[in-house]
Amino acid sequence: MSQKIEPAVDSEATAIEQSGIARVIPSKTLDKFACFRWIALAVNDFKNAKLISFTYGAIFTALPLAIYFLVLATEWHLVIFPAMIAFMLLGPFLAAGLYDVAWQFEKKNKPSFRHSIKAMSRNAVNEWGFGILLMILMIFWLRVASLIHALYPPYLEFSIGNAWQFLLLGTIVGVGFTTLVYFITAFTQPILLERRVDLATAVLTSMNAVWKNKLPMFIWACVIVFSVFLGFVTYFAAFLVIMPIIGYASWHGYIATIETKRARNFE
Repeated sequence: MSQKIEPAVDSEATAIEQSGIARVIPSKTLDKFACFRWIALAVNDFKNAKLISFTYGAIFTALPLAIYFLVLATEWHLVIFPAMIAFMLLGPFLAAGLYDVAWQFEKKNKPSFRHSIKAMSRNAVNEWGFGILLMILMIFWLRVASLIHALYPPYLEFSIGNAWQFLLLGTIVGVGFTTLVYFITAFTQPILLERRVDLATAVLTSMNAVWKNKLPMFIWACVIVFSVFLGFVTYFAAFLVIMPIIGYASWHGYIATIETKRARNFE
């Protein structure tokens, strides 16, 4: 008689699932290098929808460029704040368009830019809620950063020797804040696009999935950070290709991670 072996249970992931705040959709356990499979599929999506991909890539490239040139033209660095708020509100909707393109390929349909634009209003209330949540988190981080900066004694000349404590504190707080945002945003957007669920369910599902797959998701985060770095060192030109691929790969990551009632295998 064979003995049934129960899988190990992550107590903290279980705590998220049993929080009682909202329903949490179960997630699978990923291979640690799963994200490279997602990227390979994303490259195929890009090749199969070049015009749509470049269109979205151009938008993602134009937005940071506009912020950059606006700051140069006005010499008013405070303009970065409202510009970033606008970007945080628009970003989720643009990502939804990319997810729709990959989703149409999965369903063996021919994607179109018009269809991807319409997909942005599929779960509009919760999409806007997600954008506002990101905006609130960004405002909170800016206020914390300002507070840390205000603590620096004005009578001290700025140098690494004088400021290392504040730089260390800012780095620790920044890493913690970025980690929180990553947990919240990793899978929330594709969940809201495909499933008629509330924002709390999507956010908790994302957090649970990332916690359950800490190493694979850490590797994926490193890939995203490196991609963004490439975008900045190329004065955002690389975003023309990088951002659509990251978007498509995020959709494939969602398919590979979040449980569904029927098996899905997008090759």
